[in-house]
Amino acid sequence: MQPSSIDSDLTHNSLRGQFLIAMPGMQDPRFHQAVAFVCEHGADGSMGIVVNAPSKVTWKEVFEQLSLDDTSLRGDEPVLVGGPVAQEQGFVLHGRGMQFASTAEVSEDISLTASKDIIESLACGRGPDDVLLALGYAGWGPGQLEEEIAENAWLTLPAEPEILFATPWDKRWQTAAARHGIDLGGIGTQSGHA
Repeated sequence: MQPSSIDSDLTHNSLRGQFLIAMPGMQDPRFHQAVAFVCEHGADGSMGIVVNAPSKVTWKEVFEQLSLDDTSLRGDEPVLVGGPVAQEQGFVLHGRGMQFASTAEVSEDISLTASKDIIESLACGRGPDDVLLALGYAGWGPGQLEEEIAENAWLTLPAEPEILFATPWDKRWQTAAARHGIDLGGIGTQSGHA
């Protein structure tokens, strides 16, 4: 294969902008009933943000740590545990439309920003309306995510902004699967081979 055809295959088969739904048999306790939004997927590996694991940290505490006054009316909301990697780093998933210093468009509807200017904007109540704040991310080396999917650890489904931004965090795992006719409660915890 020529390098350009490899790149186009990765683009065509990319999981970027998809949900990863942890299957009931997930062996890694850090991802039990997790829903991760895939922000990057390619030959160099994958990166996603877990969107249904609240931390004990609130938005207000993040604002205070950055010496920002909280006029957002969102201060009591929990910051999510985005994954086990770089848990001191903040990541903001938000609806498209607003641009910040490090904004990357992940999908047609969703962007990711990891720069302080979005936090400043959120503290002032001027940031995006559709927003999730997470500390850390989930990362996979080259081929690792594909291997985990093949081992039935993850189910991939189209991501929907409504599930990210309008569904309570504790309902996202089942709601994301149910939207596609999948009852996670009816799936066994052991993977089988015919």
